[in-house]
Amino acid sequence: MVPEPSTRPPPPDPWGVVLALAVGGAWGGHLAWMLAGPALAWGSPRPWLHVVLQAWLSTGLFITGHDAMHGTVSLNRRVNAAVGALACFLFAGLSYRRLVRNHRAHHADPTGDHDPDFAARGQSFWPWFGAFMVRYTTWPQLAVMALKFNALLWLGVPQARILAFWVLPSALATVQLFYFGTYLPHRRPDVEGMAPHHARTLPRNHPWALLSCFFFGYHWEHHDSPGTPWWRLWRVKDARR
Repeated sequence: MVPEPSTRPPPPDPWGVVLALAVGGAWGGHLAWMLAGPALAWGSPRPWLHVVLQAWLSTGLFITGHDAMHGTVSLNRRVNAAVGALACFLFAGLSYRRLVRNHRAHHADPTGDHDPDFAARGQSFWPWFGAFMVRYTTWPQLAVMALKFNALLWLGVPQARILAFWVLPSALATVQLFYFGTYLPHRRPDVEGMAPHHARTLPRNHPWALLSCFFFGYHWEHHDSPGTPWWRLWRVKDARR
């Protein structure tokens, strides 16, 4: 039995801009502190806990850009687009316009022939992830990332810190976003509970949903109510129960 779609959420509220600034500020502040902070004992767990934290904040940075694609950051379209473009650029030099175009295609035909996020050949994780990365990586993006890397070196940041606290967290966040936002929700076979969005959802566990991917694992709920921002998806999950 196909669940009835939920009602449309209210328009964006002030929390959109506030949380976008909070996530972006935490990402940038923590990154700057780790790149220029005191000496670290690499043999202790403390630096690696900071890597995990930075990866989680990087995930939140992209989710902020993703919410802007759905117009949920600000009622002002220019502010919304500016926040989205900045978040995607800071995350990995991504083109916001290109992401908007592809994301609309994904929502219009999830797992279908015109879904740029779906790899029909082979449903195992790494081949699909590889196809996803080839599809989304561009030469301008690589050039931007190279310029960022060299700018940090020019500013005197040790290469080890750049790799540990900028490159590695970005890579981990990319895997995290793909795993919880594409692979787990949309992998075949389709089952009845995925209709009509061809999307699975995490079991109800709000703390884990926040820590794992800013509630993005509630993916059926996201497709059912794409205008609901990440910080309200738990309510859609509860309403579905």
